[in-house]
Amino acid sequence: MIASPTAWSLHPQLEHDTAAVGDLPLSRLLLSNDANYPWLLLVPRRLAASDIIDLDEKDQVQLMIEIAFASRALKDLTACHKLNVAAIGNMVPQLHVHIVARRPDDPAWPKPVWGAVPARPYGAAERERYIAALRGKIELAIPTLTSPAGEGRQDGTARYCG
Repeated sequence: MIASPTAWSLHPQLEHDTAAVGDLPLSRLLLSNDANYPWLLLVPRRLAASDIIDLDEKDQVQLMIEIAFASRALKDLTACHKLNVAAIGNMVPQLHVHIVARRPDDPAWPKPVWGAVPARPYGAAERERYIAALRGKIELAIPTLTSPAGEGRQDGTARYCG
């Protein structure tokens, strides 16, 4: 008898450090709980993926589409000077892509954001306003090349988790 594969789940550290914005066709979109920087994360819902090369070609392309959409939404909301996009994963092995809006007046500029200053958690109302603004920018229809059974919506568009 073949064992069924384990269901995808978000790494506990990412669960602790973020708030869910929603599920895109491939990835879970998260907001980092650090109000020092407007900071999103995309986590592809694929088992055992720790690097982009662990995804098949269709998922790699879909991830790039989602990075572009999330990046555009973040840039539109923040009017930032620069976007930092990275899939590092040295501390958390689950594949995740950071999208950080940077400005010359942010606490770490021009250096990396990691460890520059202590994280400043969002207040509940501020976080919910920001998530609502992100959802409005990204909207529900993100182009998809993937539509695996049991994930996302049948039409391949995004759905938002609360």
